[in-house]
Amino acid sequence: MSVKKIRPIIFGVLVIASMLIASCGGAPQTAADDQVAQLQSQIEELQSQLQEAATQGAEAAAPDPELQAQLEELQSQLNSVQNRTVVEFWTTDNEEERVTRYEEIAKKYMELHPEVEIRIVPIEEAGISQRISTAVAANRLPDIIRMGIERVAAFAADGILDEDAVVSTIQAIGEDDFRAGPLEMVTDPANGKYAAIPFDGWIQALWYREDVFTELGLTAPITWDDIDTACKALPGNDDLLYGIGLGTDPGQNYGHQVFEQVAISNNAWPFDAEGNVTMNTPEMVAALEFYTGLQECALPGPQYWRGAREAYEYGQSGMMFYSTYIMDDLVDGSGMEDGSMVQLAYADLAARTGFAPSMEGPNGAATYGQLVALGIMKDANPVAQDVVKFFMTGENYQDVLALAPFGKVPVLASAVDEWKSSSDYFGNYPPETLEAIAAGYDTMQRWLFRPEYDATQRAVIGDIEGRLLIPQVISNIAIEGTMTPAQGAEWLQEQVELLVTERSQE
Repeated sequence: MSVKKIRPIIFGVLVIASMLIASCGGAPQTAADDQVAQLQSQIEELQSQLQEAATQGAEAAAPDPELQAQLEELQSQLNSVQNRTVVEFWTTDNEEERVTRYEEIAKKYMELHPEVEIRIVPIEEAGISQRISTAVAANRLPDIIRMGIERVAAFAADGILDEDAVVSTIQAIGEDDFRAGPLEMVTDPANGKYAAIPFDGWIQALWYREDVFTELGLTAPITWDDIDTACKALPGNDDLLYGIGLGTDPGQNYGHQVFEQVAISNNAWPFDAEGNVTMNTPEMVAALEFYTGLQECALPGPQYWRGAREAYEYGQSGMMFYSTYIMDDLVDGSGMEDGSMVQLAYADLAARTGFAPSMEGPNGAATYGQLVALGIMKDANPVAQDVVKFFMTGENYQDVLALAPFGKVPVLASAVDEWKSSSDYFGNYPPETLEAIAAGYDTMQRWLFRPEYDATQRAVIGDIEGRLLIPQVISNIAIEGTMTPAQGAEWLQEQVELLVTERSQE
């Protein structure tokens, strides 16, 4: 039998193997078993053909060296597959460019550890819970999952996170290297262990015209009093028409995001420790009063993030609330709805801009933002710990952050200096701004992040945001004038109590 008749068999095996390896769409780890079966079948066929050739006479008695080499290659592949450790890594960084970057880092790891196969599986953030439920039912959880911090407490409560593995991984990376805030946010209150590994995130802040603040002798807008003072003082200076852009549109979520930071800075939360609804507390009323009171020096309503951003870029207002994703827009101008670009009032607007991520109210301080974490799932292969460490070490971690440097703020102190040089846009901002962004995690909070809230309470908080209850109240108070802050708080109390009843009946 000729060698040419054997090569298609080898090619077919390699194709099957590559398809199995490349199958990242949630394929179970038993796909390796299918590959073993295919290889075993092909080996048996080759062995049969070699034996048949050996019985055809003395001329063919000596095994064909090329066929023998191919048989040995298949047997080597079989041994490799049988001994391979598979680590499945689900990631919500699911855009093509980001998946490619993750696969590149995984390839580097596999080159160092040929006995390990890392499968990068892109998933949708919104579908995580359903995907995990399906995986639990099938007893096929991934080894690692990238997820928003809001998922961590629920998964920890369900007992599907390997918290001991997480603790070991954080210690291996360097516990002292992590920012304190992110570590607090992933701590399981039930046992004090870390439930997930902080990975990256973004920070919301009050961006302000630092040059005008300096001219007027204003204090950075951090405390409620200083924000209110600046808002009233800025109009009329350097062509500014308004002090601030607020979220007052009842149909947009922007107002909720900004108000939540205001509320937490005054220790105002949707529920107390006993699970009672607390939307009408004196702290909540005061937060509504402060926020809506700023409308006196704000852009006339109703407004949301686009109006606040453009007014700041055009030099019409002196302050705006926005995430760190604004940083390139303050250099190039942002895109408008008609496809054109905003023409900045100053070419060096970024250099004129200050950054105040933390807000201090009468009863506390808060930074609003998002934290993304890596969970190591129950029964994950121990190699998963080393894979996480690899992704969070040196250039590998910087490569992940560089995918979206404005929205991927490092959680490791040792990564900050190199992150600062990961985008040319950062050169338009003073070092203290970048330091403040990195330090924003230290006081970052969200209603949804509060660890003692149970699944029903978290669902209700999602309903509060999804049904735009806060923006409606803000509009009624600040724009329509149909409610006082106290009346708005009572309305919120009633609405949230109804939401709790609805959720409890499900």
